[in-house]
Amino acid sequence: MGSQEVITIENDFTLIRFQNDRNENFHVKRHVNQGLIQFHFGIKGKAKFVFNEGNYALELKDEKSLLFYNPQKELPLNLELAPNTWVISVIISIQKFHGLFSNEADHIPFLSDENKDKKYYKEGDISPSMAIVLSQLFHYNLNPSIKNLYYKGKGYELLSLYFNRSEDQNAEQCPFLIDEDNVMKIKKAKEIMIANMAEPPGLEDLSEQVGLSLKKLKMGFKQIYGDTVYGFLFDYKMDYARQLLDSGSYNVNEVGLKIGYSTGSHFIAAFKKKFATTPKKYLMNLNQNG
Repeated sequence: MGSQEVITIENDFTLIRFQNDRNENFHVKRHVNQGLIQFHFGIKGKAKFVFNEGNYALELKDEKSLLFYNPQKELPLNLELAPNTWVISVIISIQKFHGLFSNEADHIPFLSDENKDKKYYKEGDISPSMAIVLSQLFHYNLNPSIKNLYYKGKGYELLSLYFNRSEDQNAEQCPFLIDEDNVMKIKKAKEIMIANMAEPPGLEDLSEQVGLSLKKLKMGFKQIYGDTVYGFLFDYKMDYARQLLDSGSYNVNEVGLKIGYSTGSHFIAAFKKKFATTPKKYLMNLNQNG
């Protein structure tokens, strides 16, 4: 299903998670006040920003970023997400943003005196370290009470990495994760687990398939996705089960079998652990609200 989650981190500092897991395009329109800077990050899939009532469009591709700033006019957010597309947007006021970098304005191109009143558009690559933060924003597994604090920290971290001229000067702290090749191997491991969710491989088998040691696989997965391999898979399976129930095309037993539970009782127990209700009660509630 298509969804957007708006997180107000502070006044004039908002983070939005766009997620389209449907098989059709998901269209979002949002008003954005003048004088706000927009950062958009393509996690996966393909999105498109539409301007001037459809006369002009900018694509946001997988693992790319777009920066928009126009002090002369409003830039409403008119976003079209293709199927299986995830995007994270950070929207922040020029005043707050300038305050973050006031001592180093020469470091930020559009904050220089000659540019500060001009419009600014820039496409860039998402670096491996930014990819980790973006993945963590989608896969956090934390108590809801600290969710806003977590997002706030990650939002600022994302901005600092965006403007980091030399990628990861403290890379020696964790050289494994900064290696783009290793990040891709961890992503591949995630994709293998999802593709085989009903009968997932063991960790040793998985580490061999992606060409990483068991230790690096465990460490990297925890860093990027904020959970263990099987913890991540459990959450993914439960979310997928909920989507299948939402579709109205499957009964409880069929959904359990699809995600790898041979007995209904095991699936019911797992679903209740995740959502604090049984699949049957979830369906009944869905039908009542429908």
